[in-house]
Amino acid sequence: MPQNLTVAIRHNPSLDYTTLPRQQSDPVNPCHPKAPLDLNVGLRRDGTDGLFMYAFRPGERSPRTTTHHARLTVSARTVLAKAARLRSVWRDRLVHYQPSAGTADGLIGGYPFAESTDLSHHAVTSATLTTELAEEGHYLLECLLEGTDLDLCAFRDFLTGTLRDEEGLRASFDSDLYLPWPMLAVGTVDPAAPWSAFLGHRHQIEQTGAGASYYQTIDNRLARRALPVTSLNTDSTLEFVGRAPEVRKLLEERSRLTVRTESGPLFEALSGAVVDEDLMYFWCHGHFVENGSPYPHLAVQLSDDRRIDADSVLIKRRRFKAAADAQFRPFVVLNACHSGQAADGPELEHLGKALIRLGADGVLGPQIEIPQIFATEYAYAFLDLYLSGEYTAGEITQRLVRHFVKEFHNPLALTYSLHCGIDSRLELAQ
Repeated sequence: MPQNLTVAIRHNPSLDYTTLPRQQSDPVNPCHPKAPLDLNVGLRRDGTDGLFMYAFRPGERSPRTTTHHARLTVSARTVLAKAARLRSVWRDRLVHYQPSAGTADGLIGGYPFAESTDLSHHAVTSATLTTELAEEGHYLLECLLEGTDLDLCAFRDFLTGTLRDEEGLRASFDSDLYLPWPMLAVGTVDPAAPWSAFLGHRHQIEQTGAGASYYQTIDNRLARRALPVTSLNTDSTLEFVGRAPEVRKLLEERSRLTVRTESGPLFEALSGAVVDEDLMYFWCHGHFVENGSPYPHLAVQLSDDRRIDADSVLIKRRRFKAAADAQFRPFVVLNACHSGQAADGPELEHLGKALIRLGADGVLGPQIEIPQIFATEYAYAFLDLYLSGEYTAGEITQRLVRHFVKEFHNPLALTYSLHCGIDSRLELAQ
């Protein structure tokens, strides 16, 4: 005899199939709608070594029937070389800076940027060095956009004018080249406030592109919960450096924390279909490994000697790439030297890019060799805000750039960059 079945609708399939991914308003916190970004910039390889660039503001009319665009005169190889130079300049002039006799601050010896987060006693020197770095960042942006072609001139005027004349934009750089976008600068550098020229101070910035697949943008995150699930993946020799103990205590008190000090448990977790973590934090060393090619690859290490790189992670999770029942959506903080970089060559990819390809909601890491003391201060400040669930990763990164400059005269927060994740926010159950 036919019977009516009782159906309990526990999901909303019509919304998921009729709304573009990640553009719904947040029903729990309507103050954080997943709205279109304020500025979208694309940088694409054109042929072997050429570059094509475009930009548009969603909802704003473009010229004639297309977006603002131009073929660049500079080669991809040249841009990557100049980006590498900019990173090394930051390292040499800040991290390795040693005061000598005759400096404006009257202090001699030591490595002030590496030994302390608070540079109040070196404020004059910090402002001088930051001015030089802003000029370097402006130079790289100029080199990227240099040329006399009419389309290129018009494009340059639009892009630099938008970045220079406005503040607080949410800007996404969808790029085949992973550049240190927050460390680039616009406009005339003001020696009284040199940090204000940097893109990372003026705007929320993320890099997308570089191999990200569509499937991972589908909103398949784990269920909301009152207490987030996190992990601390760390080298035990760094356990008591700076504010590292406070970072661990913060995670213990405000989340369900798993601590891993060796690669085995990490790879075991990555080998499962479901990685039930909202936030994955790495506090360890990062270094480049020579591999016989022109492009050494980035690896991080916990307490054991096994290297954790892009390929080792992909090996563990590649079989879940298209699995409907698989889950991997953590926001990842790679607090290790150079971990904010992506590989310069198409033959390789670094760890952050691999995590994005596998589905991570975003990856945050420094572009350069970062002082350990500063790294712990930055981590504590970022995680304290992110665990509140009130702010997106894009809001926090810009906020911290301004915080460290204003309170400590320290520009190093500009070296932390987002690979995707500008809208990433810890969504907690009420």
